[in-house]
Amino acid sequence: MKLWLVRHATPLVEPGICYGRKNVPANVAATAECARQLAELLPAATRAISSPLQRCEQLAQALHGLRPDLTYKTDPRLQEMDFGDWEGCAWQDIAPADLQSWTDGFAHHAVGGSGESTMQVMARVAEAFDELQGPADTLWITHAGVIRAAELIARGVRQIASADQWPTEAPAYGQWCTLELQAHS
Repeated sequence: MKLWLVRHATPLVEPGICYGRKNVPANVAATAECARQLAELLPAATRAISSPLQRCEQLAQALHGLRPDLTYKTDPRLQEMDFGDWEGCAWQDIAPADLQSWTDGFAHHAVGGSGESTMQVMARVAEAFDELQGPADTLWITHAGVIRAAELIARGVRQIASADQWPTEAPAYGQWCTLELQAHS
């Protein structure tokens, strides 16, 4: 089975703003184009699961409109990292010492003082990942952080100790990657 990891389309937020859990919409035209491309590619019986954040649900709904044969639900475990007090702030306005504290304690540091740690994100994504069942493909409509975590989990990495273990690459807005997984029930 394949796990399709799709990143939402371009969010309608000023560049340079930290917006992890901030519920911002995505560009409508870019969302429609991504849905069109996916509708042509996804096999029948693919299960679609979306983050409940607006920018992901827009894509899930647009895709469902084109492919009503695909089952669709939301799962809060597919939300982006909660950046706590940093949500809505410009990255450049976050104190360098606070950013360094996150980097130094990357696995367990609560981001933005009240947000999630990277290991908390990994744990919730792993929980959703462990519930995947074949043989049909599954599509996750989600965020860059969740995609990075899923890629690590698919490689058997469940614990990280430092920021250098975190993948730097993720699909661009409105793009995707796939993971080949062993089907289990």
